[in-house]
Parts: sequence; structure tokens; C-alpha cells
Amino acid sequence: MPLSPLAHRMRTLMTDPAAERPDPLPDVSQLSPFDLGTLLPLAYRAAGNGVAGGMRFLVEDAARQRRPLFTPEACLDLFVALVNGLNARKWADLCVAAGALLRCPDGPPLTDLAGPARTLVRFLLRAGRTDHPYALLTVAGLAGLDAQVARTLERGRGPIAVGEINLLRDWDVQRRALLLEVVQDRSYNSPPPLSDAWERLAAIPEYVAFARTTLEAADARIAAIHAHELAYQADRAFDGAEKETIGRAVRLALLRDEPWLPDLLTRLLTGVAVAPTAARTLPSQAVLYEVGRAAQRFPTPEVIVALRAASSVTRHKAVPKQLDRMIKRAERSLADRVEVAFRMPDLGFDTDGRLSVPLGDHTAVMTIGDDVELTWWQGDRRLKSVPSALRRDRPDEVKQLRDLVTRVRRQLATLVRSLEAGYTGEAVHTYAKWRADVATHPIAGAVAKRLIWEIETSPGHWQSVLPDLHDVTGRPIAEPGPEARVRLWHPSRAPLADVTAWREHMTGRRLRQPFKQAFREVYLLTPAEERTGVYSNRFAAHVVDYQKLYALFKQRGWETDLLGPWDGGDAGDARRVLAGGHWRASFFHDYLPEEGDYAATDQVRFHHSADGEWREARLAEVPPLVFSEAMRDVDLFVAVTSIAADPEWVDRGEDRHHAYWRQTAFGDLPPSAEVRRDALARLLPRTAVADRCTLTDRFLVVRGELRTYKIHLGSANILMEPGDVYLCIVSARGHDAKLFLPFEEDGRLSLILSKALLLANDDRITDPTILRQIRDHREPPPAPLLRIDD
Repeated sequence: MPLSPLAHRMRTLMTDPAAERPDPLPDVSQLSPFDLGTLLPLAYRAAGNGVAGGMRFLVEDAARQRRPLFTPEACLDLFVALVNGLNARKWADLCVAAGALLRCPDGPPLTDLAGPARTLVRFLLRAGRTDHPYALLTVAGLAGLDAQVARTLERGRGPIAVGEINLLRDWDVQRRALLLEVVQDRSYNSPPPLSDAWERLAAIPEYVAFARTTLEAADARIAAIHAHELAYQADRAFDGAEKETIGRAVRLALLRDEPWLPDLLTRLLTGVAVAPTAARTLPSQAVLYEVGRAAQRFPTPEVIVALRAASSVTRHKAVPKQLDRMIKRAERSLADRVEVAFRMPDLGFDTDGRLSVPLGDHTAVMTIGDDVELTWWQGDRRLKSVPSALRRDRPDEVKQLRDLVTRVRRQLATLVRSLEAGYTGEAVHTYAKWRADVATHPIAGAVAKRLIWEIETSPGHWQSVLPDLHDVTGRPIAEPGPEARVRLWHPSRAPLADVTAWREHMTGRRLRQPFKQAFREVYLLTPAEERTGVYSNRFAAHVVDYQKLYALFKQRGWETDLLGPWDGGDAGDARRVLAGGHWRASFFHDYLPEEGDYAATDQVRFHHSADGEWREARLAEVPPLVFSEAMRDVDLFVAVTSIAADPEWVDRGEDRHHAYWRQTAFGDLPPSAEVRRDALARLLPRTAVADRCTLTDRFLVVRGELRTYKIHLGSANILMEPGDVYLCIVSARGHDAKLFLPFEEDGRLSLILSKALLLANDDRITDPTILRQIRDHREPPPAPLLRIDD
């Protein structure tokens, strides 16, 4: 495979001692996969901090992020380079060597590799370097040293891990290398794992059988611990190697959606989550979390239920919180597995979402609407609470019913999160499956009926409907064929007239949606972003409460490292993978080393995954739905955590941020606040204070008896007229719990409405803190608002 001119230049820079440092540095993103495979052995040989060393780091960094390919000659050269480096390095990166065996399209030269492989394996065994055991076992297969390596690796490992080693000994080296692709502790310089590695492993019958045997053995061991047949030691039921083997077995079974898995996994997880004694420890916290991580990669509704069951029985205080984070990530990932996402038991509910349970002279009735409600009846008379006779005589059945309420709520929460997360992958279902599993399902139907759907009535033409097959005007549409495609409606794909009509429809029918859909924000590419090309500054230069921001990242499924006043803690980015793993959004931010715990927001960038490599993308190349949903999250991060959202910050914050606080607290509206304004325009006429309220471009103006108030639609902060005097109300009073809201996410809509209801009747306010501010006319007018032009 001929090298590109750039690769020739890189080779010269790494091998010519007289080479001078290039300026600018070579753009290694232009190297082909075969260029990288040829240059990698040269990079491994390059030493020092000079020009050759600098080029080495560029090549190795590119190989870590992309997918190098090797000719047979380059593959052999890599093994020889690893041998040549043994004396200086006292180690060799066998993960890179084993990975090359799978990245050699013409096949690796197995016979020629045997000699270097023997040298590498014997050296590492003498040095006691077995830190990457599966890479060592793979290269040992080339060297004919299986037995020696296996004996070494088996020492200190439990029987479950030893079983996996024995299985691998019967495999050829390329199958062994395939397993290495899914091992967690690969070396730092390993290339990205092959995107189809799990699918290829799942097609190996021996490994499928081993996965079941492994999980049955783990289940039996936990059962023996709880039966006191094995001694209990906290977190010692499995060793570290066994934990990893179990994790791989779970992932394989989840990927294949094995029918035997749910019951076994529920037993195993509830067993590892609680001690066989009264202790608050666990038999294996490590295995519990490993299954949680597996569920994020290959989620099913059943594994989420099993994790919730484990969370409910554990006595360890910290475990439920950690599991809850894992469960939420798994729920979002479930959207990418269309074939299993909607699977849900009906639990005995009828098609109207109702379950009646006779209990002697009484009946417990559970109904699913906006929430799950449990009521108690005696004949046709509804009772206020659980009858005393049932509390006394049938407490276990009462508890089971309450537990069922919790279970149904959790199932609905899982469905809602997976449906919403499916937007970026543009999940599509057949009409027959959607009708059976969602629209008419006794439990899922309660969610589906409050959402807008689209049915493809002809190629490329989508009709928006509710599940009863009526459009926004109430007109019925013909029932489509079983193979017709169905997807969730999104306002970014709809004409403005349709969006407006659906918003009016939802408000008029008082349909509270399980997540914001009709009123969902849409983020379009701006001219400024077209000019910057690969990054957006739309949400840059905000000052935010960092601890709140970090917590919100975790809550919304964005991965990030904790920043703080330590080395390397000054800047970072939060990342979320979208659209079934094809796109990644990154939100950059900097830690502000000052009193308080603040961060400054920066750019948003996008990367696209192609052949296992993440490549930075121009914003114009990002699918509109992916862009909109990612920017929606970033808008939420800023809106919720900005210091401008804290009404008390102005009294305690840093002076140098006061201008930012005032500009943001009362400045132009982001898209989330524009949607809030539209919702208020529909809701206010239905309130008792409608005649006292006026919507302007940025404010809800409320006329009270004492003063006139301007509530900002973004921050919910308040200015009083005359003079735009700031009014601090920490929490709203007088919120009307009966007021219908079509959506609620960050609480800002209800906060604005409750403040409006309070201030419209300001002559009835009794709180002295609020009254003192309203009646104090001595405060000088504040500085004029700053305006920052784009």
C-alpha cells in the first residue's frame, strides 16, 4: 500500500536526525488508515523530546482516536519494533500488537510473527508483566506458549475467570484478539475498539454458552452465600477478574436479549445487593455496578427492573444514588434499541389503564393517568384512605399494592426517558408493533395518548396524529397498514402553523404531556455559527454555579470530569453521545478560581463517528434534530445554573460579576424562554389575574395594587416600576395547584405564574421581607442594562 506524501514526510521527520521541527505541525487527520498503520512502528521506535519524539506523539495520538489499518509488512514491522524496544522500555504494548491482528485486511503473517511473539511473551513473563492478560494470551497463541501463559494467569484468579482463560485457549489468535476489543483495561495507546466487536462475539456459539454458564455459576455462588453455605465477606464474593468476566457475560446476554436472562439477573442482582446478615455491606458492590454499566451499553426493560429491585433491597446508603444514575443512563440508551424498548408487562391492567383488586368487602382500584393513583372503595363509595380493617387484617396485600404503584411509576418513567431520548436517533417503528406495544398497551398507552405521533401515509409524507388516529383538527385519518412507519412528532420537522395548532390543542384539552413536546424548543443554526464553522459560542461567557452544573451534567447523561483548584482541573468539557452513537456533542467550560464555586461556559462542538473514529464536524453537517436536542440541553444547563437564575446572588456575589448578573437576569430571551412566553400567552387568559397581566418581549408585566412588576421570562427575576428596582422573592407564595400547565421541566414556568398570582394581589402580601422591598422607595435606580451585540 503506497504511502501518501504526508506520510512520507512524517516518516522522514521521525527517522532523519537532521530534520527540523515543522511549522505548522503536520495535519495528521489527513493521514489514511494505512498511513497510520505504517507509521505506528516508526513512532514506537522514535525516542527523545526532539522532532522525532514530537512526531511520535502526533502519530500515537491519531492512532488512539482513529482506526489504523496494517499491511502484512506493517504488522510484522510493529511486532519487530516492540521487540527492539524491550531493553529500553522493559515492557511492550501487546494490546497494540494484538489489535493489529484484526486490522490487517489481507491477513496477518502468522508464521512470520511467531518468532517476535515468542520473544515478547518470554520477556514479559520473566519481568512479571501480566497487566494486560488477554493481550498476553493472544500473542502467546502466535508463540505457541499457551500453556505457560495460562498457568501464570490462572494464579490468583477465581474459577469463573479461569473458565474464560480455558475457553480462549481453544480459540485461534484472531478470536482471542476480538475478545480483547471488549476488555475494559486496554492499554492507553490502543486504537478505538471495533464497532462490531460485540456482535461478532455474540455469533460465536461457544462464547454464548459460556456466558450462560458463567452467570449461572455467579447466581449459584450468591445463593450459597445467602444460604450460609459459603462464608460471607463484604465485597469479596467475586474477585476483580471474575467481576470483569461476569460483566462481559451480561453484556453478551443483553445484546442477544436471551430469554433466560431476566429471572436469573433479578436473582443475582438482589442477591449481590444485600448481605445475608443485618450488615449494611454487600456481597459484591463491584458486580452490581458492573451490571449497571452493562445495562447502559445494552439496555433492556427487564435489566432496568432488576437494577431497581436491587436498589430497593440494599441497605447501603450510597448504592441507590449510584444505581439511579446508571438506570437513568440505561433508560436513555434504551431508545436506540427499538426492538426491545417498548417491551413492558401489563401487570393485570385493562386497556383503560385500570386494575381492580377485591379485598374482602373492599376494592383497591389503581388507575393510570398523568400519574398512578391508588384508591379504596366500599361498594360504590370511595374512601378517603386505606380502610382500617385492611390495615389490620391484610397489611401484606396493602403493601404489595403500594409497591405495585411504585413499580408502575418506574416503568412509566423508563418509557418516558427512552421515548424522549429516541429523538436524536429518529427512532421509527412499524404501525403494527407501535399499536400493540404502545398505543393500546394498558400501561404504555397512558403515556402514548398524551403524545403527538407521525405516521408515514405515503413515501416522505408524514401525518401528525394522536394515538386515536385523529389529527390536530379532530379529523380522523384512515388506519394505516401494519408496516407503515410511525415516529414521535417533533416541532423542528413541522410547519409553524402545525406547531401553533398542536400547542393550542394541548392547552385547550388540558393534556399535560409526559415531556415537553408541543412546546419543545427548536434550535436552528445561526449566521454566526455558520461563520465559526466548527463551534458555537451561543452559550459561551456565562457565569454558572459549578456544583449545580456538574450535578445537572450527570442528571442529563453528559459525561465529564470534575473540575476544581487542582492540577488539570482548570478546564474541561461535558460530552453526550447522541443518535445511537453516531454523534457526540461537547460543551466546554472553565473553572473560575475565586471565592464561591463558579465556572465560565465556552464553546459547543460536535464530532461524528465513522468507522469507529470520532471526527470533528462542521455545524452545518450536524443533523438538525441532533443539533437542536444537544443545544437544548446546553440551554438548560445555562438557564438553571447561571448565577442570574439565583435571586439572592446579587446580595452575596462577586462584584466583578454584577454586570453579567444584571444583563442575563433581565436581558434577551433564549429559546427556552421564548417557548415559555408562548405557553404563558395561552395560559394567562385562563387565570383570575388575566386582566392584570401583559406580555412584552422579555417580561410578564403584572399590575398590582401597590406597584407594577416586570417578571423576566428567562430568569423569573423581578423589577418594580418606577425605576426598575429589583425585587427579591426567593420562593413564590400563593401558587395555584389547580392551574393546568402543559409541561414543566425546570420549574420556571410555574415559578413565573406563582409570582404573577402573588404580585397581582400585592395588597394581600403579609411577608415582611417582600413588603419592605415593595414599599421602600428610597432605593436609587440601578445602573442601566448593558447590551452585548452578537
